[in-house]
Amino acid sequence: MIEQQDKAEFGADGPFDVAVVGAGPAGLSAALALAGVGAKTLCAGPPFNPDPARPDTRTTALLAGSVRLLENIGVWPNCASAAAPLEAIRIIDDTGALLRAPEVAFQAAELGLEAFGYNIPNAALVAAMEARAHDLANLSYVRTSGIERVEPEADTVRLSPAEGGAIETRLVAGADGRRSICRQAAGIGTRSWTYDQAAIACNFDHDRPHAGTSNEFHHAAGPFTTVPLPGRSSSLVWVDRPAEIERLMALDDEAIARAIERNLHGLLGPVNHVGPRAAFPLSGLSATKLAANRIALIGEAGHVIPPIGAQGLNLGFRDAATLAENVASALAEGADPGSDKLMWAYNRARSRDVTSRTYAVDILNRSLLSDVLPVRLARGLGLHLLKSIAPLRQFVMRQGLAPTADMPGLMR
Repeated sequence: MIEQQDKAEFGADGPFDVAVVGAGPAGLSAALALAGVGAKTLCAGPPFNPDPARPDTRTTALLAGSVRLLENIGVWPNCASAAAPLEAIRIIDDTGALLRAPEVAFQAAELGLEAFGYNIPNAALVAAMEARAHDLANLSYVRTSGIERVEPEADTVRLSPAEGGAIETRLVAGADGRRSICRQAAGIGTRSWTYDQAAIACNFDHDRPHAGTSNEFHHAAGPFTTVPLPGRSSSLVWVDRPAEIERLMALDDEAIARAIERNLHGLLGPVNHVGPRAAFPLSGLSATKLAANRIALIGEAGHVIPPIGAQGLNLGFRDAATLAENVASALAEGADPGSDKLMWAYNRARSRDVTSRTYAVDILNRSLLSDVLPVRLARGLGLHLLKSIAPLRQFVMRQGLAPTADMPGLMR
């Protein structure tokens, strides 16, 4: 059941096998996957979009494995119509360098796929997840302004909502973002870093069809990336120096539309409408481990990377699917889902994927920022090889979708 419990009702249905802290896309995917494997589950967090006057217009490019997860947990039928297929990815060197790398196109058809994945507004995705939660008798949903305390004990974890009361659970899935109080309660440290970059995210309408193609223009200060949406619309992530992003945010709607047109070099024709814009600094974070003291980290609580290569939320979905499978195994054996054994298994299962993706995105982003000639030559050579050697290009595409050896069963 999905409930909005008042102060007196918090914890009334406990204790739980798992409590998910955080009700964004990563947290809801974890809650649905966990409930789907039979765990008595609670999801607690603030509403995803608390201010209807300022709707969240962000989108996410869901790769094929993430779409399969949504199919397997019964969400995709409720939101597929809001998504656009990602059939091709075009990389264009727009750095202005004397030695330009060739344009490279990755086609899903080369791998025998109809699409690499689908781009979907986050609001539509979350609405479909919340609708699905109505069907699961072993899922309780607490809309709270926040969980203020997370207190691991020998056999349980105690959660204290801001409204009062307490929730008892054997395992916590911390999906509460980069400032995670779950991570802090688990005693897990982090390594963090910043970039001399910021980004604008928005959606826009254009005259020419996008043909299901994402366009990634590599500039000297970062990528300018468009991703298809239904109809003649696309989402945009524009990465640049912070001062330039500040200048772009100050432009009126007509001026930002013309700026987008110029950067697209006419590829999508005239831009006739730009939706609300959001700006944010680029940074990275990596947790020293992904589980400890009955707390497993999901999504940005455990890893934050720049918005490059559609890796962020897709990593979080793999976290959710892996944790659900580990919990299912523990429950089938009559074992404690918050045990040290499960903590170790989750760490082991997720560490290689998270670490490799974090380093790959970081290196790619820094290579765009580097003025060192050997770095630029190496990057250009890499794109030449990808364009010329089909088996190499296909290998890179497969690895970009997900590490097949570590893919959870819920995403296959």
